Amino acid sequence: MMPRLSRSAAREEGLLPFTPDAAGVQEQQSLRIVHLGFGAFARAHTALYTELAELRSQDPSQQWRIVGVTQRSNTVAEQLNPQDGLYSVVDVGPGAAGVQLVTCVDEVLSGPDESDAVVALIADPQTRIVSLTITEKGYRLDAAGHGIDRADPEIQADLAGRAPGTAVGQIVRGLQLRHRRDAGPLAVLSCDNLPGNGELTREAVRSFIRALPEDGTEELLAWVQDSVSFPNTMVDRMVPQPTAETVEQAARALGFTDEGAVPGEHFTQWVIEDDFPGGRPQWELAGATFSDQVRQWEDIKLRMLNAGHTLLASLGLCVGAPTINDAVQEEAFARACREMYRLEVLPTLELPQGVDGEAYGEEVLRRFANESLGHTTAKVGSDGSLKIGPRLGETITRCLDSGLTPQWASLAVAAWVHHVLHGREEDVADPLADQMRRQGLSAEGAEGSVSEVLRIAGLFEDLQARDELLRVIVEWARILRTGDEALRSEIIRRSEERSSADG
Repeated sequence: MMPRLSRSAAREEGLLPFTPDAAGVQEQQSLRIVHLGFGAFARAHTALYTELAELRSQDPSQQWRIVGVTQRSNTVAEQLNPQDGLYSVVDVGPGAAGVQLVTCVDEVLSGPDESDAVVALIADPQTRIVSLTITEKGYRLDAAGHGIDRADPEIQADLAGRAPGTAVGQIVRGLQLRHRRDAGPLAVLSCDNLPGNGELTREAVRSFIRALPEDGTEELLAWVQDSVSFPNTMVDRMVPQPTAETVEQAARALGFTDEGAVPGEHFTQWVIEDDFPGGRPQWELAGATFSDQVRQWEDIKLRMLNAGHTLLASLGLCVGAPTINDAVQEEAFARACREMYRLEVLPTLELPQGVDGEAYGEEVLRRFANESLGHTTAKVGSDGSLKIGPRLGETITRCLDSGLTPQWASLAVAAWVHHVLHGREEDVADPLADQMRRQGLSAEGAEGSVSEVLRIAGLFEDLQARDELLRVIVEWARILRTGDEALRSEIIRRSEERSSADG
């Protein structure tokens, strides 16, 4: 039986070429990152960047260590703590570079069970960064997204003084203690896939502080303003769920069983505002981009990668394609993506400096074709009432404002509506699924059905040109009802018609 990965065993095998103790640096001299939400993405992205930056800097005076914090399940702690924090990242698909052992994690704490320890670590002077991958739900925002939801029972319990159970509560209680101890400045770094994630995190923290019942909140707010930064970031890497094959690949490469191994596509990107008052790792050595154009990078990812994902998932669900890889292999569906990028997204998008939009779109389609990722159309296409607006709304609005008819973005909306109304009920995963289906099917005609679904989802209600948008969506909805081959043929026909006009 293959032995379990551990720091002592890995050192004996020469797998730890550069660690604080190997470099003669005392552990207490290391700088620390506390990462809340230490799931597969954080391990395959943020922690990997830190590991590679350390390996490439070879600077023993700037060692950075990570303490991971779970948010719900303790699975990651159970996987990594017996391995002394070690785990590996397995590159999958085209361009795969093998297996990278990550050595910069000291331990993983259970957020629900060890909240006081988490707060103490955030307040510790050695901690200079608190990073987060907690998904949008983890921020506990109100409906407008402008601050914490004070009606949330978990937020109420944290405000009432219990050992904090939410990520925002843990951060604020840590900042309170850090302020009292004069422990120095800190960066709070959201690595979640949210537009303006730093600004959102700042407002969540500030609104939590303002809601505290105790005295001293104004003083704390002033200290946070002066001493705590909230850089915006854009993160991009597709990280599928680990499988038995992931563990097997890691074992073959390491010679040890690694229960915490995670897979990730070869492509990875991280764009960050450089605002770290307590210092930071040299992430640029690992390929990170420091830029004041994070918003533009967010826009291109949201309006091309995420919108393309949604278009392919919706079309795939309509024709029974199980994965995004299957959907993008369909010539018609890949064409629809390209046409949406070329005719609707790129003409209305402010690109980051030096970025070739068409080349970016082609790279996105190649990434979608990576069969190793196993992204299902069901998962990517879930929660459409929450995703359609952020991913397609800006493109649709800007096209209409410019006098353009967004027929390809409208196709994505129509395919989603078709799946909601006519897909198998058990396959439609959306918080509004029952209401949209019931009222959409009871409406009169295709236009009535589409209008009702969009109304319930709260989509495109304020558009001045909504009637034009609705007309195009209904056209596609009617085509979708005539069958899969008719849909494919119409996509090809419209694509070729436009190409002839351009030529």
